[in-house]
Amino acid sequence: MPLTIYNSLTRQKEPFEPIEPGKVRMYVCGITAYNYFHVGNARVFIIFDVVRRYLMWRGYQVRYVQNFTDIDDKILKRAIAEGSTMQEVADRFIDAYFEDADRLNILRADSYPRATHTINGIQRLIHELEQRHYAYAADGDVYYAVRQFPHYGKLSGRKLDDMQAGASGRVDEEEGDKKKDPFDFALWKAAKPGEPAWESPWGAGRPGWHIECSAMVRQELGESIDIHAGGMDLTFPHHENEIAQSEAVTGKPLANYWMHNGFVNMDGEKMSKSLGNTRLTRDLLTNYDPMAFRLFVLQAHYRKPIDFTADALEAAESGWKTLNEAFQYGSKFAQLPGWSSEQSIELERAMVDRFNEAMDDDFNTPIALSVIFELAKDLRREGNLLVHEGQPSLSIKQLQCQWQTFENLLQVLGLENQPEAAPTLSEGLTDAEIEALIQQRQDARQAKNWVESDRIRNELEAQGIKLIDKGNVTNWYRS
Repeated sequence: MPLTIYNSLTRQKEPFEPIEPGKVRMYVCGITAYNYFHVGNARVFIIFDVVRRYLMWRGYQVRYVQNFTDIDDKILKRAIAEGSTMQEVADRFIDAYFEDADRLNILRADSYPRATHTINGIQRLIHELEQRHYAYAADGDVYYAVRQFPHYGKLSGRKLDDMQAGASGRVDEEEGDKKKDPFDFALWKAAKPGEPAWESPWGAGRPGWHIECSAMVRQELGESIDIHAGGMDLTFPHHENEIAQSEAVTGKPLANYWMHNGFVNMDGEKMSKSLGNTRLTRDLLTNYDPMAFRLFVLQAHYRKPIDFTADALEAAESGWKTLNEAFQYGSKFAQLPGWSSEQSIELERAMVDRFNEAMDDDFNTPIALSVIFELAKDLRREGNLLVHEGQPSLSIKQLQCQWQTFENLLQVLGLENQPEAAPTLSEGLTDAEIEALIQQRQDARQAKNWVESDRIRNELEAQGIKLIDKGNVTNWYRS
């Protein structure tokens, strides 16, 4: 089965065929750097990180670009409120983005272009739009003439006659008098007193929101790319306007595949700033394991809405604990005679095929996860046999095949043990500390100090550690 992707542009699943065989050019809309990113943003970044990882797993060479909007009214408003500068605010929240994204195990993009670093490309694109009569200047502003582009609305399925005027994005209230048509949107905004500005053929000013991404895609990836992605809320107007800007100049498709993920609901209600029910990812990660949150996101298909509730997150925590317990047995399996440290062990083909079949069907992570949980169940059984009986039921070759399949598939979904998220016992004991307590108990038993021996056993059992004595050997496992 070939990899198929639901293309928002055509509203159907299509076989994936990159422009250049074996290579993928992918652009994902990033944050506007005026605050920490919220859980809706986190869903975007996790989902398309997995898309990227899977494409790499399937052998594609992926160039992945994610932008930062570092000039915007919201950034300026925060800078004024704080008595700082736009750059200081943007730099602070871009640094914070990396901190939070790293905790979620989101791979670093190949490039992170900023709007303020792309001013020349933005001005060049606006100039070309002017030359082709798709843009016009008005008192220091420049607007895109929407009705000049006959295909406007092809991504969102909207028609101009059915739209509300002024719904084309982040606009100023005083723009209306300058526009030739109420549906036109700003490409360049004339400078206002006290605001950052750049010199341009139209006077000092700054770029509009939509033109930034068109210019950054062109600068980083070229005139046509394979995948352009983002949240469903960006379909209109942002991505619609990107298409109008880019394709009016190049005459080529901006992207062959448009991917959009579903919304995040908060207790059954759509998350939005207007409702005041947004939740910052940074706050969430103070209470939940980052990998549990990642698992929560991947348990739903990316195009479906997900409902953010405490119960759903607790269930994801439990699911991650199950996977992590299986993962912990790796250190014990590695001590078995004949276990190889080489990474060239053949993977379990049937499980890999089932995983790939799910992911090839428009990145169906819920089905792919079911394969991983099956492997986790088998590995936990083998691990308990090792602890209780001293050896697993599978041969070393079979066990290592199963283990490395589990480990590889987890990595494709970005579900990996992180130092800060490594599971510990309730009192913070590490494996080494448990082994040390067991040795102290062995010493007490040899000295016939049964009171001390029982005290240590009871202490460990209180923390969920079960001991199995077999002669002079004591094995342990988490109950």
